[in-house]
Amino acid sequence: MDYSSLTSHFNQFRTTANSFLSQYEPLTLLLAPLISLFLANAIRSFFNHLHENGLKATFLGFFMNFIKLIPGVKSYIDAEKQKVVDKMQSDGKSKREGWNTELPNAGLGTSALEKMREEKRNDAVWQGKCSGTVYIGGSESGEHFSLINEACSMFAHTNPLHLDVFRSVVRFEGEVVAMTAALLGSKEKTSGGQICGNMTSGGTESILLAVKSSRDYMKSKKGITRPEMIIPESGHSAYDKAAQYFNIKLWRVPVNKNFQADVKAIRRHINKNTVLIVGSSPGFPHGIIDPIEELGNLASSFGICFHVDLCLGGFVLPFARELGYDIPPYDFSVKGVTSISVDVHKYGLAPKGTSIVLYRNHEIRKHQFVAVTEWSGGLYVSPTIAGSRPGSLIAGAWAAMMSLGKTGYLENTKAIMEGSKRLQKGIEEIAELFIIGKPDMTIVAFGSDVLDIFEVNDIMSSKGWHLNALQRPNSIHICVTLQHVPVVEDFLRDLKESVKTVKENPGPISGGLAPIYGAAGKMPDRGMVQELLVDFMDGSY
Repeated sequence: MDYSSLTSHFNQFRTTANSFLSQYEPLTLLLAPLISLFLANAIRSFFNHLHENGLKATFLGFFMNFIKLIPGVKSYIDAEKQKVVDKMQSDGKSKREGWNTELPNAGLGTSALEKMREEKRNDAVWQGKCSGTVYIGGSESGEHFSLINEACSMFAHTNPLHLDVFRSVVRFEGEVVAMTAALLGSKEKTSGGQICGNMTSGGTESILLAVKSSRDYMKSKKGITRPEMIIPESGHSAYDKAAQYFNIKLWRVPVNKNFQADVKAIRRHINKNTVLIVGSSPGFPHGIIDPIEELGNLASSFGICFHVDLCLGGFVLPFARELGYDIPPYDFSVKGVTSISVDVHKYGLAPKGTSIVLYRNHEIRKHQFVAVTEWSGGLYVSPTIAGSRPGSLIAGAWAAMMSLGKTGYLENTKAIMEGSKRLQKGIEEIAELFIIGKPDMTIVAFGSDVLDIFEVNDIMSSKGWHLNALQRPNSIHICVTLQHVPVVEDFLRDLKESVKTVKENPGPISGGLAPIYGAAGKMPDRGMVQELLVDFMDGSY
């Protein structure tokens, strides 16, 4: 076909098109493509939402948004939400009356310490009464508390950001990381011999950094620009936070019948955008270790990252295995594990605000760092989310680990593992309760088929216990620490009495949160539950 023929066909098409379009007004011709573009974008957004949230959640969300458009409905829902928030906050607002909102005209000097002691007397009794929370045994005047307090005080002025000034805390951090890595497989040949890491402010920051590093590492390796990660529904909420912060699509996959990560279900969710899968050793809700070896093999076969959450287990499992407990593989000795988070401020008995993130090699860890070259303040590089970091806490962690040594950790692990088994056996003897799964460590979760377990929790709260309420299934758990070892029998006695009370007098107690927990668990609109939690947090400070 020659040029003149193409021109002829084009002119014919133009004439036909102009003739057809001449019957429409110019404004219609202008708006039609804009409206079409808008509709196409709306349809694409709908199907993206459908893909991410599922059919039920998508239509429920659209329905609730539509209902709120009806005059009066939104204001009614907001008023009911506020009632729930007020109940959750209880008398929190009245407690804030008298809080300082301005600097005093004249400084208080050392009498500020007495003011602090007065306020401290208003804290709840935590000795032996709180799930997790305080992991060091004994009283605040005890030897270990005094040790870490003195260590923190000695280095309160230090900041490892200044590498050339505070060389002592830089060394402490390096040694804490290396000693912890040695507990988690760094000396094994299968680890590759390059395990490295940094100290952080807690398990959440360790997880955030591991997720961020995995995302950027996979982008450099595979060019993934729409990253996704997959975790079991028992995985910590810090992964949701990481997904929001770092724009990663998060898939939460139901656990199997043993309350472990379902490897087959995770496999079905892996696609070309997957950068990371996650396992826990153990999981926070039920104290059960995920099948780390199977997950490691899965990650290796797809060439993706695999993070193991050892925030709870890092300073228990290595010693429990040495004591003869049947502990499945969980660390860098497992092929496919690319990063690990472990809290020193839990069973490591370090001061609060000390955790560690570890990587299999330096190539992955380099994606954790932020280097700035165009700042007028000079060249800048930082290893963690925080720039300045408290050298006092690093020093406290070093002091805790060095003072206890391997023997101290073995003794502590023996005490809390035995205490956990005694507590589990006692709960199993209460006919109305059942244990969730088979706990591998020091967390014991329990529920009931015949009682409202949240009402039991409220009665326990009235007796001074602070336990964790769980969902899927509705249950509560206690994370056993050295604080609980001497009071296991007290706990079991109060639990038996609480079960008896609820059995004989079912129904919520005044001021109890059982109705709220129960309603939240059954509420199909999870967006509304999210709003309740955000409103509660917003009004708490």
